[in-house]
Amino acid sequence: MPSAPRFERYVGIDYSGAETADSSLRGLRVYIAGAGAPPVEVPPPPGFKKYWTRRALALWLEGVLAEPVPTLAGIDHGFSFPRAYFDRYGLLDWDRFLDDFCRHWPTASDFMYVDFVRDGISGRGAERTGSPRWRRLAELRCGAKSVFHFDVPGSVAKSTHAGLPWLLQLRRTLGPSLHFWPFDGWQIPSGRSVVAEVYPSLYRESFPAAGLTPDQHDAFAAAAWLQQQDSGGTLLDYLQPRLTPEQCDTAKCEGWILGVR
Repeated sequence: MPSAPRFERYVGIDYSGAETADSSLRGLRVYIAGAGAPPVEVPPPPGFKKYWTRRALALWLEGVLAEPVPTLAGIDHGFSFPRAYFDRYGLLDWDRFLDDFCRHWPTASDFMYVDFVRDGISGRGAERTGSPRWRRLAELRCGAKSVFHFDVPGSVAKSTHAGLPWLLQLRRTLGPSLHFWPFDGWQIPSGRSVVAEVYPSLYRESFPAAGLTPDQHDAFAAAAWLQQQDSGGTLLDYLQPRLTPEQCDTAKCEGWILGVR
């Protein structure tokens, strides 16, 4: 018999690393589902922006996750870098990684493009680079591209480099009340809201959505899949992927993709 759902809301976010933190981005989409209700798109707040900006999305998500409603939010960008990166730069854990990354890649700053840091116009990105040959364990297992593989179709590199500073902001603002899976542990305390990395390509085809753009479809599928797994009692199987003790240790710094076993 399926266990009772652990969460009451499910958020799916298809991310975008285009332009700046305050640019209105057609590719940045958000869907939310309640218990028993299908996902619906969340529009950006009223104002002059037609689409979400990364800054506005971070503020909205902060508010949602601060509410006393257990929420599972899945974001479609890398939450960390391969173990080889940690070893090269002497980084011991994920929190130090986030701090160090944001000092070198100030991609949440005003008027900042990811490519400005890549090209050396701003920041100190040249001091913190990685090889596109490096991939995380979860990426190897599901066939995803490296977080350092820029300028190719389906690349997650730019969205990852743009999104990491906002994870740090959420962590600093909400503190231990928010669980970042699996960095804060594979086991999630009861009643706690959770943020996890997702990869909609894994389950997009299971949730056909006529009339949606590809970005809308990915966000819709992410929210629908999270809701489906929790209501069906199978979410725990994905929260405890089949890993050796050594692989678990690596994933504590690299992170994991929810949906990869």
